[in-house]
Amino acid sequence: MTAWIKMIPEDEATGVLRKLYDEAMTPHGTVDNVMKVHSLRPHTMHGHVTLYRSVLHHADITMSLWFLEVIASYVSIINDCDYSLTHHFMNARRLLNNENLSDEILQSLHARKPELQFHGKQLAFLEYAAKLTSNVSEMKASDIEKLRQYDCTDGEILEVNQVVGYFNYSNRLLNGLGVTTEGDSIGFYR
Repeated sequence: MTAWIKMIPEDEATGVLRKLYDEAMTPHGTVDNVMKVHSLRPHTMHGHVTLYRSVLHHADITMSLWFLEVIASYVSIINDCDYSLTHHFMNARRLLNNENLSDEILQSLHARKPELQFHGKQLAFLEYAAKLTSNVSEMKASDIEKLRQYDCTDGEILEVNQVVGYFNYSNRLLNGLGVTTEGDSIGFYR
């Protein structure tokens, strides 16, 4: 079973759902379970795929995609979401193209010690991501001021905020409906 609720298979999709499956198709030519789980309410799939692509796959993103994928992975580790971690750390690994470094980064994230691999601006962003994920009610203006002390621009802060927000949404969707990676093509980048 790939989820705790019914998902309409691609070969049974018609009408609006068929159109949305076509829009949600990965570069591998498949539709991942994270999108299929919306099949009973296709309008939510439309919103999900639009948000996902705007925070990770839009031409106007200025930050390094490998680092945004690391942030996505860290949020997913904090939320214990194996689905997103599996997909998005594979993306980071492929973008980094360095197995040893990738392994060391993943170990530091699992240990909740990103400072073992990151410093300065990147570490500040990972700390922000962790707090926003785990202690959202404790966020303060000083958290943004701390990022600015590391020369983070407001645009970069917004990009990271949106990745963190998206993955908190997605992790809850996936964990809350028991979605697995069974049948998915893992990782976006070839």
